[in-house]
Amino acid sequence: MSDLPRKAITRSARLAALPLGYAGRTAMGFGKRLGGAPAEAVLSDVQQRTAEQLFRTLGELKGGAMKFGQALSVLEAALPEDVAAPYRENLTRLQDDAPPMPTQTVRDQLTTHLGPDWSDDLVWLDGGPTASASIGQVHKGRWHDGRDVAVKVQYPGAGEALMSDLRQIARVARSVAPVFPGIDIKPLVAELQARAADELDYELEAEAQRIFADAFRDDPDYVIPDVVAVGGEAIVTEWLESPYSLAEVIRTGTEEERDRYGELLARFLFVGPVRTGMLHADPHPGNFRPIPGADGQPGRLGILDFGAVARLPDRNFPEAMGRLIRVAVEADPDTLVAGLREEGFIKDNVKVDPQLVLDYLSPFVEPAREDDFRFTRAWMREQFERINNPRDPAFTMATKLNLPTSYLLIHRTWLGGLGLLSQLEARAGFRTILTEHLPGFADV
Repeated sequence: MSDLPRKAITRSARLAALPLGYAGRTAMGFGKRLGGAPAEAVLSDVQQRTAEQLFRTLGELKGGAMKFGQALSVLEAALPEDVAAPYRENLTRLQDDAPPMPTQTVRDQLTTHLGPDWSDDLVWLDGGPTASASIGQVHKGRWHDGRDVAVKVQYPGAGEALMSDLRQIARVARSVAPVFPGIDIKPLVAELQARAADELDYELEAEAQRIFADAFRDDPDYVIPDVVAVGGEAIVTEWLESPYSLAEVIRTGTEEERDRYGELLARFLFVGPVRTGMLHADPHPGNFRPIPGADGQPGRLGILDFGAVARLPDRNFPEAMGRLIRVAVEADPDTLVAGLREEGFIKDNVKVDPQLVLDYLSPFVEPAREDDFRFTRAWMREQFERINNPRDPAFTMATKLNLPTSYLLIHRTWLGGLGLLSQLEARAGFRTILTEHLPGFADV
């Protein structure tokens, strides 16, 4: 095993120590409570201290912890502002950055997976990475025909490190809960573990990216680079020229940029399945690259990284999904509960009040009620605080609903998309998008 995965696993062991650290900080908070500090101040202090150590540890890992951090970072909009503000920069860094792999290691990987003559095709390779991800890093290069290309290479031993990190994270899920109110961490970790093998398979990723590139070729709104070569733990794609990722638009973008790229993002998540039968299931800002138009005006949206893709059984979202969202929009509680039972969201032996179910789900479908909906951090936080408040009926209702396995990746992607739109504070024609592209929504 190389030093890189060994270091990653060693660092991941630090994550396993988080429960002890969290317990210590909880004791400190209890001491402050005895000293007269308000309960809200004690909780805030515990959340901030826990978040600080968690994000610092996640940021040092190359494997599953970074993937886990990216999944959580898109939900940053749901965090209370006093918790989110100090760590927003750290969360954003998890979306784009990781410690670099040595140049010689990159070259060794290319020799192993593209063959000893790889430099005959890849005539130039930048010595430093342009981006790093959870299991590999990207270098800019030039193909023998003159095309600029992106060369993605896995870290040696990435698979072992990835699974090791995910096992460590599973052990500390309880410690994460106070930092991310309202999120059930265990299913998220289980889903990440189930998808790890797919993300390590660059042949599978190349197949998905070729399909998306063909489906969106010459599209006026989207750019998807084509695959140039693939082998083992290396994949070469066309270079996407973009000055920054969606994370920069979140930080400094104008209202016009936020609305334009937010609309394109929302539409892509539904148009993609229509054209390809697959859902791009990794909606974090680093995978979406604005491409400015003439005079620097907002233009097209580039999409990267097809390692996490849901191959939908019916080559589109389930018809029941659109139908049930529309029923919730139309406020028909009895029909809604009947449909949720049929799809497995409510088990047969669980008794529920149909009106409470509708009240619980109603805010989540609010964007589908309006021709133009302004997503905001305040709206996202309100929904998470609502389902995490024991005094709110939504808190009890959340425990009675079930998430069928077939909807797990769709649910994660939907939630991540809402998180990104809320970070962008974007206005999008969500109802129109659903009417045009989500099966079942327009048929009720």
